[in-house]
Amino acid sequence: MTSIGILCSSSVWANRSTLQWTSTGIVSMHRENSITWILIMSFGGIPAPEKSVSFQYKNFHGCLENLYYNGVDIIGLAKQQKSQIITMGNVSFSCSQPQWMPLTFLSSRSYLALLASPREEEISASFQFRTWNKAGLLLFSELQLVSGGLLLLLSDGKLKLNLLRQGKLPSDITAGVGMNDGQWHSISVSAKRNHLSVVVDGHVTTASLLLGPEQIYSGGTYYFGGCPDKSFGSKCTSPVGGFQGCMRLISISNEVVDLISVQQGSLGNFSDLQIDSCGISDRCLPNYCEHGGACSQSWSTFHCNCSDTGYTGATCHSSIYEQSCEAYKHKGNTSGFYYIDSDGSGPLGPSLLYCNMTETAWTIIQHNGSDLTRVRNTDPENPHTGVFEYVAGMEQLQATINRAEHCEQELAYYCKKSRLVNPQDGTPLSWWVGRTNETQTYWGGALPDPQKCTCGLEGSCTDAQYHCNCDADRSEWTNDTGFLSYKEHLPVTKIVITDTGRPHSEAAYRLGPLLCRGDRSFWNSASFNTEASYLHFPTFHGELSADVSFFFKTTALSGVFLENLGITDFIRIELRSPTTVTFSFDVGNGPLEISVQSPTHFNDNQWHHVRVERNMKEASIQVDQLSPKTQAAPADGHVLLQLNSQLFVGGTATRQRGFLGCIRSLQLNGMALDLEERAMVTPGVQPGCRGHCGSYGKLCRNGGKCREKPSGFFCDCSSSAYTGPFCSHEISAYFGSGSSVIYNFQENYSLSKNSSSHAASFHGDMKLSREMIKFSFRTTRAPSLLLYMSSFYKEYLSVIIAKNGSLQIRYKLNRYQEPDVVNFDFKSMADGQLHHVKINREEGVVFVEIDENTRRQVHLASGTEFSAIKSLVLGRILEHSDIDQETALAGAQGFTGCLSAVQLSHVAPLKAALHPSHPAPVTVTGHVTESSCVAPAGTDATSRERTHSFADHSGTKDDREPLTHAIKSDSAVIGGLIAVVIFILLCIAAIAVRIYQQKRLYKRNEAKRSEKVESAQAVLKSELNIQNAVNENQKEYFF
Repeated sequence: MTSIGILCSSSVWANRSTLQWTSTGIVSMHRENSITWILIMSFGGIPAPEKSVSFQYKNFHGCLENLYYNGVDIIGLAKQQKSQIITMGNVSFSCSQPQWMPLTFLSSRSYLALLASPREEEISASFQFRTWNKAGLLLFSELQLVSGGLLLLLSDGKLKLNLLRQGKLPSDITAGVGMNDGQWHSISVSAKRNHLSVVVDGHVTTASLLLGPEQIYSGGTYYFGGCPDKSFGSKCTSPVGGFQGCMRLISISNEVVDLISVQQGSLGNFSDLQIDSCGISDRCLPNYCEHGGACSQSWSTFHCNCSDTGYTGATCHSSIYEQSCEAYKHKGNTSGFYYIDSDGSGPLGPSLLYCNMTETAWTIIQHNGSDLTRVRNTDPENPHTGVFEYVAGMEQLQATINRAEHCEQELAYYCKKSRLVNPQDGTPLSWWVGRTNETQTYWGGALPDPQKCTCGLEGSCTDAQYHCNCDADRSEWTNDTGFLSYKEHLPVTKIVITDTGRPHSEAAYRLGPLLCRGDRSFWNSASFNTEASYLHFPTFHGELSADVSFFFKTTALSGVFLENLGITDFIRIELRSPTTVTFSFDVGNGPLEISVQSPTHFNDNQWHHVRVERNMKEASIQVDQLSPKTQAAPADGHVLLQLNSQLFVGGTATRQRGFLGCIRSLQLNGMALDLEERAMVTPGVQPGCRGHCGSYGKLCRNGGKCREKPSGFFCDCSSSAYTGPFCSHEISAYFGSGSSVIYNFQENYSLSKNSSSHAASFHGDMKLSREMIKFSFRTTRAPSLLLYMSSFYKEYLSVIIAKNGSLQIRYKLNRYQEPDVVNFDFKSMADGQLHHVKINREEGVVFVEIDENTRRQVHLASGTEFSAIKSLVLGRILEHSDIDQETALAGAQGFTGCLSAVQLSHVAPLKAALHPSHPAPVTVTGHVTESSCVAPAGTDATSRERTHSFADHSGTKDDREPLTHAIKSDSAVIGGLIAVVIFILLCIAAIAVRIYQQKRLYKRNEAKRSEKVESAQAVLKSELNIQNAVNENQKEYFF
């Protein structure tokens, strides 16, 4: 088609655009419109003869139908021989096309058998086919005189032509790819003595045959699409089963088969065919695969490939990720990056976010503007605009914020002669914008009250007549900084600053990450107290795909969790019996149900998780970690779930078989229902549900105790040597040479009677008949003292590494006897590897376990009780005690290496020293630094020791915070080091003189500057210098 526009007032062509079609005839129309353009359009070939334009393509040969231009019937005008239509060439107004009668092979049992002249020297056939199936027999022809046949089949979407002869290797050709695409494909096959060929859509593939003197003769029958039953005596065979799809234009030996005769029964025979129509259906249009799943299909159904989508299921409906950090936490996960899918099976995709697992789970969402940004030279006509882009999309952020219990974002705004508000008319000079795209003029720490800051609420502004520090318009740095916590306005997406154009005017800002805590939906629950009580919600709409998930706990034998009815359709989830949960539904094909059977009872008053899904392909149910049960949807049955009643939760519309117990975190298609809000106004139902520790208490490890909260639980680690949300983070310390940690149970015996501390159970007149000791260590030094516990009666327990590297446990429970020694000498324990020790004494019986694989039980001869315990020492023994020689030698050397998770019953001395929650009687001497005892793979013992040698941080638990409640004492100075110390002092003195000279010069220069610097200015300068110097770990940075 060619379109040419001509401007009448010009003698040249002003505009030309061309679309070229091919034809042997031309239908042209000239049309002039109101703006003096003359439009000449040609259909089917070159323009009218007077416009000499050459084209490289031939004219179109074929039929054009329903040809309209702007509503004008071009063909109708040509038939009427209107003057504005020019017709050239052989153009007729009728289209003759061959009568193509297609066949539909409806099942794998379908076939078409056609007789042909036998003993022909060539086997040849051609046809067209279309299918969705990857495999199926297209053609089989018997061979005359020789046992065998010619097979043309579809395998994995490719055509394979095989010539089979008894006693000889088969000859085959493979051609085409992706032939199961539902489109028509032309096939022609031929087999002669030395020639085998197949033509696929005009592409020829051949093979040479080595038949010798043998000749190929055709049999009497050609089988298309499949083979008849063996009872008919046919030699037809198929390794791939029957063909399902359509065929047309079938020819045998270059003669077209009259399919009308086949239909009338006068030619050939067939089974399970549909003649004169192609009944193939495109089951991927529309595409019912969700979340970007790739749809493929066969004759009877479609399939969804969910790879790399983040979703699973028959239609890629269900997310494989959790909806919040809180959900990940309660599966026992620790801090780290996780994919969060806030709306579950909803339309929003997952986002990779950081989860900080503390007592509650925090979600940390970063953006591109976390550095401090300085702003100068702006005014209302030339503002500065900072735009923040987050690692998640705005809809995903909104879903995350809506689920969270609390969200906050720190906005630090520093100013020097830069106001937030114009004092003359009150118009804002700086503002920020949130996700609602509305201008906000309140600043960090304030409520959503226009032009307010934290200092205005607290009455602590620099100038009391203003509500913000920056509005005082001072020449010194000040700031209005704090956390924004109004969820509806978060996150901050933009900040605008306009008042830094005056002399010496400047501003700076920094926006922290969005922090969201908890999950309102995860703990949202209701308690159902009577069988007649229920909660009702609007009708559930899940016509094509629906999923329902919730937690329940009960002691009842049965009850209905959820029910929604239609005229005939319905869904119902119920506890059918103490061991059976059933999902029942009807979408118009009759009632169906699926059940999960459990080997244990569900009515054990523990939380159990139920998830059901129904889509166009199947229905499924899973309870806890039991194997899911599925029910395939009937082929070509009803698929729409049509409900119209209210959704009943905890009961039914008939008020019978109601549920007694708790339901929590009920979600329908990823959307949470607020059970607590509805329960507040419903008789017989109470909001909330207690008793979470019964199900989640196992998450608290290493002696941590589960404690209930109104919404959820937490692990109390106060009596554990571990810390963290689940008491699973071990507290380890590197001990330098000569260092020690001493936990004093009592200073003297008389104090014990009034003691109320943790150590009270070890004090006074009480005799300790049992103790449990656990710890881990790693060292390369021998001898070493790992642990020493003493009493006021000269009784003691020591755990040492002897000179030969053996581990020895020495109990002396009677001061008049020699200690009992338990010796483990099967290997050197000073090998730089991490070792675990567990000691459990019950009176005179001691059970010892080393590295969880070496166990020994011994009976003590020295006694059965400890009396008046005095202290527990880790490392070097500083006091002189009446102890055996081996213990004394090890105690003098102390311990150099790493100790971890040290616990004596409920006392954790390392935790008391490194993570004190209250004042503890702990003395730390020398270099004791918090570290990790896990050795990096592939490092030797020496390098592992160096890893924890933090000489620069002596006396601190890390590089930021000194040890608290620790009493530091100086060790004795070795005489051989005196000369070295004197030399160092002389060097220090020389350096000090140089520093003093530089300091005087600096003070003279500094006197020229301002004498007083505000603290906010100092903070700003510091931040400007270090903002890009250190990239701290997110967990440490924010919490």
